[in-house]
Amino acid sequence: MARPRAKELTERELEIMHCFWQRGESTVAEVRDELAAAGRDLAYTTVATLVRILTEKGFLEQTHDERPFRFSPLRSFDDVSGNLLGDLLQRVFGGSREQLLVKLLDQKKLTAKERAILKDILKEKQS
Repeated sequence: MARPRAKELTERELEIMHCFWQRGESTVAEVRDELAAAGRDLAYTTVATLVRILTEKGFLEQTHDERPFRFSPLRSFDDVSGNLLGDLLQRVFGGSREQLLVKLLDQKKLTAKERAILKDILKEKQS
């Protein structure tokens, strides 16, 4: 029996979605070329398969019926990243934001810029 298709993104699918979030509406060839320019040389058919899967999962939509087909993101980066982070929070940290924050801050010393951003976020959340 085949395993059901995952609802969320695999690493390669996420890589493709980043191209669409940065570029907006694009063709498979444009995304493949962008990946190649960044040092990730995938076959056209591989990218086309990933785009088809992302369309089936509801992350992309085909924008017209003329060739070359163009695709556009249906789900935003904020939506997808929020869901992935929420899933990570639940699965790894049992829903504890405190444990997640402690682990993040234990990874390496914060830069001055990161500390300033964190202070701004905390001030904003207290208001």
